[in-house]
Amino acid sequence: MNLRNWKQAMGHSAVQGALARGLRWLLPVGMAVGYASGVMAGEIYTCIDGQGRKLTSDRPIKECRDREQLMLNPSGTVKARIGPVLTERELGLLEAQRRREKAEQDRLLEEKKRDRALLARYPTPELHSKDRAAALANIDRIKQIAARRIAELKKDRQKLLAEADFYKQDRSKMPAKLSHQIDEVGQALAAQDRFLAEQNAEAERINKRFDEEFARLTPLWRMAAEAYIPSDAPAEDLPPPITE
Repeated sequence: MNLRNWKQAMGHSAVQGALARGLRWLLPVGMAVGYASGVMAGEIYTCIDGQGRKLTSDRPIKECRDREQLMLNPSGTVKARIGPVLTERELGLLEAQRRREKAEQDRLLEEKKRDRALLARYPTPELHSKDRAAALANIDRIKQIAARRIAELKKDRQKLLAEADFYKQDRSKMPAKLSHQIDEVGQALAAQDRFLAEQNAEAERINKRFDEEFARLTPLWRMAAEAYIPSDAPAEDLPPPITE
């Protein structure tokens, strides 16, 4: 029986009622399937806003821009945590903090490099002490040469002044050459005095540098010794106290 004959047998109104009941049953099922597929395809955002309300959305929640939001999988598990949206000032402060942290990390890294290089140069306190003594001995030799030169200049000046005493009654009669020689000797003595003062300052700088190195090297020497000596080693095998 075709549809036309069936309509005629059942009646037009009865057919329309059956079709309507079928559509009403199919519509909820289709909507449910569409909603479920949409939820499964996307993420869910949730947060607690400033008023203590729990908000949920399928996109980042504007009311929670100033606080953390959770991105959930369709199953409800946490997929990611989204931090608060920062203002330009807050971003600037955060960037400044990151730069400070990076600078501190670079400083520590450079400090470790210097420590390794220093320990490689002076693996023992004896080598460090020997190098200090050699540097100071070189300064002492230079100072001795300067002291001898000062002594020579003082003798020359004494002779020149003795000659100048002959003209003490009338300085205008003193030869220009003699006056010039006295001035030259005086300038040479002043230059040697300055040079000697510079060498004394250099000796102080050398001692200060070696003192600072010794302070840095002391824990490094100790750690190096502990790394090579077993903890149960006899007392005679332990390294002597570090002194300089």
